[in-house]
Amino acid sequence: MTVKLAITGKGGSGKTTIVKAFMHIFEEMYPGKSILLFDNDLTSELAHSFGLDIRNTIYGIRSGKHEYKTGIPEDMSKQEFIEWAMEDIIVSINDNVDIIESWFVGSKDCRCPITKLINDAVEKLINRYDFVIFDCEFDLKYLNQLVDIDIDSTIIVANPTEESAHLAQRIKEFSSKHAAGNQLGVVINKIDNSKMSMLSELLRKYGLDIIGAIPYDKTLEENSVSKESKIVQDSIKAFYSRLNLPQ
Repeated sequence: MTVKLAITGKGGSGKTTIVKAFMHIFEEMYPGKSILLFDNDLTSELAHSFGLDIRNTIYGIRSGKHEYKTGIPEDMSKQEFIEWAMEDIIVSINDNVDIIESWFVGSKDCRCPITKLINDAVEKLINRYDFVIFDCEFDLKYLNQLVDIDIDSTIIVANPTEESAHLAQRIKEFSSKHAAGNQLGVVINKIDNSKMSMLSELLRKYGLDIIGAIPYDKTLEENSVSKESKIVQDSIKAFYSRLNLPQ
């Protein structure tokens, strides 16, 4: 069964760094298992952190603007074509990790047949992998417009400011109905431990469940493109047992 983890939050909160940290943790804990990185963020920052400039997206399939690597096979149904096209845009990171970009998504209010065809193809693709990590837009609503699936654990990334706590509360409101009753909590990123008590009280005031905290890593200034941080990985391992993920 596929394990699905979603990372949400405001742009600049550190989502991409945390997504990559979870990727490395899954690789370490479950060697040989397949991982799909699903970039649902319009900035495409996740792909850029691997040095990739991915132009072929799920939106490209929907809009008919995708340029395929190979000739289009003949005599396919529309559903078979969408599934074939989805395979064409997957990019391999290594033997066990792939990445796919969604970019713009269609509204669920759209009654055009391709909306359901894409939803079904994306769900089928997701279920092929052991782990899927979603790098989401502001909340889960944008992802849910693309594919309607249960997420095992959703992490809202918040920075240690009152503004960020308020935004995290809004994200929780927007995302709760799409979390399907599964885990939805906050990870405080770039935290100074001396402010942890004050911030914990603030987040509880907003009714937010704090899963864990990650200290600020100065080395990320040097790794601003790759978004790689051993400190972030170690911090996640410290609160990993609190997550609704395989232990």
